[in-house]
Amino acid sequence: MFKKILIANRGEIACRVIKTARAMGIRTVAVYSDADSAALHVRLADEAVHIGPPAAAKSYLVIEKLIEACKATGAEAVHPGYGFLSENDQFCKRLEEENISFIGPPVAAIQAMGDKITSKQIAAKAGVSTIPGYDGILVDANEAVEKAAEIGYPVMLKATAGGGGKGMRIARNEAECREGFERAAGEARSSFGDDRILIEKFIDTPRHIEIQIIADSHGNVVYLGERECSLQRRHQKVIEEAPSPFLDEATRKSMGEQAVMLARAVNYSSAGTVECIVDQERHFYFLEMNTRLQVEHPVTEMVTGLDLVELMIRVAAGEKLPISQQDIQPKGWAVECRVYAEDPVRDFLPSTGRLTTYQPPEEESGRVRVDTGVCEGGEISMFYDPMIAKLITWGKDRNNAIAAMNEALDEYVIRGVQHNINFLAALTSHAGFISGDISTNFIAEEFPEGFNDTTVEVDEPLLPVVVAGIVHRLFMDRAAHISGQLAGHERRVQDRWVVIIEDQYHPLCVKPFQGDWSYMVECHSQQFQVKTDWNFCQHLFRGNINNKNFCFTIRRDGISYQLSRHGLCTRATVVTPATAELYKIMPRKKRADLSKFLLAPMPGLLVKLTAREGQEVKAGDELAVIEAMKMENVLRAPADGIVDKIVAGRGDSLTVDQVIMEFA
Repeated sequence: MFKKILIANRGEIACRVIKTARAMGIRTVAVYSDADSAALHVRLADEAVHIGPPAAAKSYLVIEKLIEACKATGAEAVHPGYGFLSENDQFCKRLEEENISFIGPPVAAIQAMGDKITSKQIAAKAGVSTIPGYDGILVDANEAVEKAAEIGYPVMLKATAGGGGKGMRIARNEAECREGFERAAGEARSSFGDDRILIEKFIDTPRHIEIQIIADSHGNVVYLGERECSLQRRHQKVIEEAPSPFLDEATRKSMGEQAVMLARAVNYSSAGTVECIVDQERHFYFLEMNTRLQVEHPVTEMVTGLDLVELMIRVAAGEKLPISQQDIQPKGWAVECRVYAEDPVRDFLPSTGRLTTYQPPEEESGRVRVDTGVCEGGEISMFYDPMIAKLITWGKDRNNAIAAMNEALDEYVIRGVQHNINFLAALTSHAGFISGDISTNFIAEEFPEGFNDTTVEVDEPLLPVVVAGIVHRLFMDRAAHISGQLAGHERRVQDRWVVIIEDQYHPLCVKPFQGDWSYMVECHSQQFQVKTDWNFCQHLFRGNINNKNFCFTIRRDGISYQLSRHGLCTRATVVTPATAELYKIMPRKKRADLSKFLLAPMPGLLVKLTAREGQEVKAGDELAVIEAMKMENVLRAPADGIVDKIVAGRGDSLTVDQVIMEFA
């Protein structure tokens, strides 16, 4: 067994590998860029080596720097995590040349499966169902349009070396095909250093279901069940679960057996995932094989009881698999949510900054798990993927696992950056998700106008009103006990208040009971008996309301409060009845007119300026491209007009709402 391994990655997955290595008694070496000098994975590892500036192309993707780090620390093996160099055959070759073990599959398997065209050919030859498409590499946008016409729209354009939603575009007509080719190639070049693009038929209303396999170098291969990964946004997985609520036993068995066939066809060893598209009749088609550990591997671990990282390490050390196919008996249900630093209200634009507050839900062995790579005070950088953590819950059945997830999401507190907690909570509370009636189109269909966390429908809409009233009453009671008040003018706390939410006025009466931390609240002729021991320093308001337990995240801003639960974010202002009457006639501040400016919607790198000063543009014309967190984002003209002034330059690092150009 290895005595020391280097982890050629960062963030959550580096921390995940360190956890298992430590349990196995293996010392770990972390690598880090300038941007990650204070990162959690650096703190957790036994040793850490600096490998360069923030840009991944100058640090985490530089093979020789990683080789040098192995030599300097005496690391015998490298775990690549996912992303970066995890599926780079040249990296594996260099490790092999230096007699350093790669904790992953053989070079030949990576080469065969890493190229989507080659892998599709091998899969078809091995008897695996495949999607119709063009077997060659597209030369340019013109050829993309030509092949799309032959295949028939809609089509999927995707990078041959891609993954994680990068370098992928759906095209439904010639114009979308031309632009999709350029965008996909650009993202692929930036993320993988390989801009080759393939094209295939896009299946409408599909499910994305994948099979986890594990194999050793002694010819043993087993499949560990499937993962349902259909809840996606822009081809990026958002929520995963195991098993799938859609598959029957016959389909499950057939998919598993074909995944094993494919693994044997390329003499695979280590952990791998065979991804498939499944249509509404449960016909499945091979999509690709990821020759690495998947982001969503914890759901498989939760239902099988296996540690996939440990199995990868043992297989890389030459050991035989300690399990056979008959040993795999999944139990219960697991759900995973990916927590990202992004703003769902602003079309999921990435968010950067310092985590001023970071309080994940408390982990509970076998039921609630948090895989994270950050800590309070840490920074979310513009240079890398915006993932903050993965939240995983287990239950005896699907409903139980979802209920545990809803509870855990309500207890997740993140401040300092925007995040998608409310969006995740809205998804896991959605009737469509709970029923299991989902597809890769689910998010686009259910949220066609984007996500608004103030309009999420909940079962008991008055609960935020009640909680805001109680919290405000607590603050006022505390203020009434401040010493040194002028005699005869002491603060007197009343029972009647008005909670204002989105210009809706909710009169209520809040009366405390003595001695048992209880309150009786009357609102709109309804009675609420509330029991809570909440105090002022807590980010979570836990309480029992009419004999039901509830948890809200809460933040105070003067006489206003922001409360979140089950995806609904409520911004409430609490005032006296007299003040409420005055509030109704207060003038409202008008928003500034920013229509004459093109603003950066996110922090990122301005990689392209299409427009020039004096140019006449039409609504929808491309004006600029910003690269942020490995994704290219096209900025278009909001209306017809003339570009008056270019303020930012190509290569500039932009902040949110920074002016890029002005219109006449």
